[in-house]
Amino acid sequence: MATHDQLNTGTVSVRDLHRSFDGTTDILAGVDLDIRPGEFVALLGRSGSGKSTLLRALAGLDGDVAGRGVVEVPDRVSVVFQDSRLVPWLRIADNVSFGLPSGAATRARGRDALAEVGLTGRERAWPVELSGGEQQRAALARALVREPELLLADEPFGALDALTKIRMHGLLRDLVAQHRPSVLMITHDVDEALALADRVVVLTDGRLSCQHVTAGQDVDDLRRRLLGELGVEVVA
Repeated sequence: MATHDQLNTGTVSVRDLHRSFDGTTDILAGVDLDIRPGEFVALLGRSGSGKSTLLRALAGLDGDVAGRGVVEVPDRVSVVFQDSRLVPWLRIADNVSFGLPSGAATRARGRDALAEVGLTGRERAWPVELSGGEQQRAALARALVREPELLLADEPFGALDALTKIRMHGLLRDLVAQHRPSVLMITHDVDEALALADRVVVLTDGRLSCQHVTAGQDVDDLRRRLLGELGVEVVA
């Protein structure tokens, strides 16, 4: 039975994880995955391969993960989704601190988090008054104000235009370098994975089919191999 052990180190360990929604077909068919403290891992896979199912298991959002599998994650886990999921009737500062103890210290932490993502002066704005990129910045602030040991991101920039996405890549790199969480990010964008991650893994038919460390690799060759894993033929 899958359990969520408290490691307090940023380490993630998944062993033989299974998940089925119809009782017969495994969406996750024995996944093994390790993430070291402070490591940034990008998860690629075709649609329906189980990427979001795996992320939900790590986030503790799936109470029906079953089988012989074991999931070990640290205490403090934050999640960023493709849409910002800001509460529309709360101002941005209140969205960032939502769920934290009320008080001056929390408000100060929220202001600092908004400053980190470039939203100083927007504390009193309503979510609808922010652009898509600004909303995702606020979502990042909300995640990081909790000082997570593990940051889970499910296509956090998938809905953004190309230029905004590039800016968000730089922001995320800076934030991760400062806060040092372990990161698992789902993406469909091979170039995004190569730009951000220390390691890229591919989920195929419910299992991790390949893993590549990005440092020191020929980017073009690695891009070609990853696209091949995803079923995309690259013509030389």
